[in-house]
Amino acid sequence: MPHTTPPLDKATIGLATAFLASGATHLVRPRTFEGMVPKALPRRRELVYVSGVAEIVCALGLLHPRTRKVAGLASAALLVGVFPANVQMSADQAKRAQRKGDTGSKAFFAGTVARLPLQWPLIRTALRASGRLR
Repeated sequence: MPHTTPPLDKATIGLATAFLASGATHLVRPRTFEGMVPKALPRRRELVYVSGVAEIVCALGLLHPRTRKVAGLASAALLVGVFPANVQMSADQAKRAQRKGDTGSKAFFAGTVARLPLQWPLIRTALRASGRLR
């Protein structure tokens, strides 16, 4: 039986929308994301641009049936690949919250920590879009 393309569902549309918004922001406001790039990696600005373009390409690929399978796999890989940046952001915000001690900094730090486990449902959505998961 041939491997059919999964239908475009609400979760995939949501992931594509998030990728489009985030990718555009990477291109328009790269400085916002440069601090998230792990310090061991060189050329932070370029990496921000590359990840922004990758998010937009994945988003567009998820929306079209002919490219959904490969875009789903690429999206899952992208989400895994940027996870260290999300961890870096939480670590940086922990230091900032401790240094500043204000409610806003503590709340932002809490938000970055709460976001980390949300990466896994996004990866599952991407893999479902690829047809690898049901």
